[in-house]
Amino acid sequence: MAFRFEIIQTDNFSQGRVGRVETDHGSFATPAFLPVGTQGSVKSLTPEELMEIGVEAILGNTYHLYLRPGHEVIRKLGGLHHFIHWDRPILTDSGGFQIFSLGSLRKITEEGAAFQSHLDGSSHFLTPEKVMEIQIALGSDIAMVLDECVPYPSSYEYVNISMERTSRWAKRCLETKRENGPALFAIVQGGIYRDLRKKSAQTLVEMGFQGYAIGGLSVGEPKSSMQDVLEWTIPFLPISTPRYLMGIGTPEDILYAVMNGVDLFDCVLPTRNARNGTLFTSFGKISIKQAQYAEDGRPLDETCICYTCRNYSRAYLRHLYLSKEILSSRLNTIHNLYYYINLLIKIREAIKAGRFLEFYHSQTFQDGALRNSDTHLQSEGQ
Repeated sequence: MAFRFEIIQTDNFSQGRVGRVETDHGSFATPAFLPVGTQGSVKSLTPEELMEIGVEAILGNTYHLYLRPGHEVIRKLGGLHHFIHWDRPILTDSGGFQIFSLGSLRKITEEGAAFQSHLDGSSHFLTPEKVMEIQIALGSDIAMVLDECVPYPSSYEYVNISMERTSRWAKRCLETKRENGPALFAIVQGGIYRDLRKKSAQTLVEMGFQGYAIGGLSVGEPKSSMQDVLEWTIPFLPISTPRYLMGIGTPEDILYAVMNGVDLFDCVLPTRNARNGTLFTSFGKISIKQAQYAEDGRPLDETCICYTCRNYSRAYLRHLYLSKEILSSRLNTIHNLYYYINLLIKIREAIKAGRFLEFYHSQTFQDGALRNSDTHLQSEGQ
């Protein structure tokens, strides 16, 4: 498959940059947020709705699609893009984090990861080679190597052993990669240990991947540790390749990571929060179930022009949520993803205008969400 990353503009006062990733299924601007479509679906929304919001690329989950409906089924039905009716780029993770989340239901060896399905308890074994086979069958545009995500806290000795194994797995994935297969990204591990992050990054860069992810974060470590890991790791990653921060997704964290040179993000936060009635607005996060919205006829966010804010009141959104109506999840998800996509647009525009640091320092935060931020933005090119 074709893959190209172009840096269009860099910020003069930070490491932030604007770029574009090109694939066989189109291109997308960076820094970019990829909504999580775990089972081939961004929960509650159609592909057409995602496109209307301005989503240019999504993430699929290798672990879940392998278990159900199965990668061979998807391959026979024309690949993941055709199967889910999405003709734009798809990045698939390797399943390492999901396997990590299984706890006692999994066992890691040099050969791979043995685990029991969370669906029916059946036994499975994923190797680096198998993970590549699955992602090739899915027809991903960007594939991830198999890695081990270690818990926090973990001892230096354990993290070192795990990091070295992840590097060997990455090499096996690279050796399995087909010439016409997806672009392949490596995953830097090493916990919260500076020398291990450096060693992991240097080892993987020597192998020569098309992109590099920073993994093993958002597993319970303090925010300051996540920021330290970014600052330690980024200098050892190539300028010419995309940098992907896996699973990190508060607006505050995205801004900090962009300032340090990160290009790609994914997180379940906007969609999961939407289903739980927590919504991002220009004045901070709100919980729509609160009684103060019972008779509030105003839009959710009067500065927002998403479909939800153009058509529905806070009172109605509260009613839907408390009534457990399916429409609640749909309308809330539309708004939260619109908020995220337009945050990334604002970041790109600030970098292009040479005022990213000004934009960064002008923001205040409420529980990780931007506050007093203008979200009244159109998608680029519209």
